[in-house]
Amino acid sequence: MPERILFVDDDPNILAGIRRQLHKLYDVSTADSGQAGLDLIVDGAPFAVVVSDMNMPGIDGIQFLRQVKVIAKDTVRMMLTGLSDMQVAIEAVNEGSIFRLLTKPCATDVLAKALADSVEQHRLATAEKELLEKTLSGSVKVLSDVLALTRTKAFGHAQRVRRLVMELATQLGISSAWEIDVAAMLSQIGCVTVPDEVLSKIYRDVNVHEDEKQMFYAHPAIGAELLQSIPRLEKVAKIIAYQEKGFDGSGVPQDDVRGEAIPLGARLLKISLDFDKRTMSGCSYAEALSKLTVRGALYDPRAMEALRAVIAEQLVYEIRPMSMNELTPGLILGADVKTKDDVLLVPRGHEVTATLLWRLKNFAKIGMIENTVSVLVRADGSAQASD
Repeated sequence: MPERILFVDDDPNILAGIRRQLHKLYDVSTADSGQAGLDLIVDGAPFAVVVSDMNMPGIDGIQFLRQVKVIAKDTVRMMLTGLSDMQVAIEAVNEGSIFRLLTKPCATDVLAKALADSVEQHRLATAEKELLEKTLSGSVKVLSDVLALTRTKAFGHAQRVRRLVMELATQLGISSAWEIDVAAMLSQIGCVTVPDEVLSKIYRDVNVHEDEKQMFYAHPAIGAELLQSIPRLEKVAKIIAYQEKGFDGSGVPQDDVRGEAIPLGARLLKISLDFDKRTMSGCSYAEALSKLTVRGALYDPRAMEALRAVIAEQLVYEIRPMSMNELTPGLILGADVKTKDDVLLVPRGHEVTATLLWRLKNFAKIGMIENTVSVLVRADGSAQASD
């Protein structure tokens, strides 16, 4: 499929000539003003290359290409200019807004070569971006899978906390929260160094010794260190490092950072982690919220208000039984799943994944668990599913 190219010029004759010259090579669009060009970029499919005239009424070429850089940063930008505009255009190039500068009139073969170079630049940039994104998502998945295989309790804790953190982010109007999401997903990755029996005691707050607390509270620093060497996860690592830091400055790491100097993602993690520990120790949602309110100095006031709003929404759910045949990925377990010997298999609040569903069905087939489980269901009868 030919690459999409946009030409912007206030001279209709120039635009008509460009369409005749290049329509067989590229998918060519034209606009007779900077504003018309911006409208095409915002409303349509992405352009590989945008070529703009310098002198145009209203928005000139430099202003236009600067805005293109903001709203379509992967698009390669070129400028056509007369000799009298050269100094201004050079300044624009030096600012990094333009990939290639051509003078008018521009020979067809020169324009074609410049477009070919720009298209190749776009291909290289998008290929590198795709590779980086796939590498990043692959690294996150591997780490999450390692946690799931080695520390199932920590993985379940992270799953529940991740869901709550993203609900808090939505309440606070945080539109771009991918770093917070990844931090919540990998918040417990440092727990691979903590024995399962210690994690069980910590999460349920039962008979925890001081040396076990020290062992556990080392995990944020360990998790952060694991992530620091992965490109683009530097902010995620900092969020994880500060996830057990109180808003009042207490907790780990033991430094002078407090209040809003703590990363926002870490503040959301702190209140979500503590809330989940309370509910896993047997508290109802209302009881867990009350216990956190008493210790209000530990939490960002905005995060506390967001949590109250989220919990108010959660209280419209009730627990109902569902057969294995009805169970689908994305649903939330409303009660612990235990074997007939009373061994905990999956804790309440756990999201049903495809792998977990397959595992539960197999346990039910051999008679180790009942053929029904409890899920959270809204008062109108619809089951709660993870986003």
